[in-house]
Amino acid sequence: MTQLISKKNLEGKIDLLIDNLVHLSDPTGEFSIKVADGSIIDNKSFNYWEWTSGIGLYGMTKYYELTRKPEILAQMIKWFDDQFEKEPVEKNINTMVQMQTLAFLYEETGDKKYLPYLKSWGKWLYEDLPRTERGGFQHVTFGDLNENEMWDDTLMMSVLTLAKLGKLFKNDDYIEEAKKQFLLHIQFLADKKTGLWYHGWNFNERNNFSGAFWGRGNSWITIAIPEFLELVDFKENDAVKSFLEMNLQYQIDTLAKYQADNGFWHTLVDDPDSYIEGSATAGFAYGILKSIHNHYISEDYREMGIKAVKAVLDNIDETGALAYVSAGTPMGETKDFYNNIKISVMPYGQSMATLCLCEYLSEFY
Repeated sequence: MTQLISKKNLEGKIDLLIDNLVHLSDPTGEFSIKVADGSIIDNKSFNYWEWTSGIGLYGMTKYYELTRKPEILAQMIKWFDDQFEKEPVEKNINTMVQMQTLAFLYEETGDKKYLPYLKSWGKWLYEDLPRTERGGFQHVTFGDLNENEMWDDTLMMSVLTLAKLGKLFKNDDYIEEAKKQFLLHIQFLADKKTGLWYHGWNFNERNNFSGAFWGRGNSWITIAIPEFLELVDFKENDAVKSFLEMNLQYQIDTLAKYQADNGFWHTLVDDPDSYIEGSATAGFAYGILKSIHNHYISEDYREMGIKAVKAVLDNIDETGALAYVSAGTPMGETKDFYNNIKISVMPYGQSMATLCLCEYLSEFY
């Protein structure tokens, strides 16, 4: 098949993305978020333990799996070595995603110093994380319990992590809980009319907040479902597997209707007047290509996936920065809230572009 770019040049793009990622910082605090308890959360710096850097590390694992470049492995190891020298970080939904990379590092290196962290964080997630009504993972973040709220980010940040730890420790309870969380999130966040996903569900108010089909939030789903299907050892005719594949295809069918001519999707998927968003586009491209490669969806979707890959490639500058990435986005009470989020180079944008290009790179192997 005709390729958009040579293997060498594609790896060069990914190397640039990662180099930019590991040097990201926010010295002025412009993109920091002040949370309910008054804490200031650094959402931009790579060397800060938050979901933003956690997704950054996750993309690096995919690149290392393909290329086995020792410098990538060394960067991930150094990140954790540096963090473990600091005060222990608070456990919450958004700090949990790092455990996916740490579990990968344990599998890769066999370094037993990682085991106490992996075991204690998994135990907290399974036993101590607050739950919503009906047992959903409550989207607890720094400084805010978000009581009785379920967010689509949770599947990517914590539910995949629980499944990874379940697989690592041969703990079926973790795996079954992760399946349950996917089903619960589908029940309350997936829109029955479109197959798109709302950003959140509030059991207190019995609503989906602003009813926004947020772009990056939807892309977490397009990433998380195929990742979960690949991770868990489902039997071929497993009902949960079939249900997840059905919901994934339903979402992707609707995404096809809203992809812009330039290959991007908008920060509000169904609103062409909202700005185009790079991280969501990269996430959608990754999930679509991975779902094709793993036969969760048919080759019929390849054109839309490749169109998005081209948009990502065309919008990485000479420093390796992905364009049009929205900054950290809390729950919005209005749809206008999402349109007013600033745009900048962000760790997760770099990583989601890395994920996207790695899945394309896999076609060269």
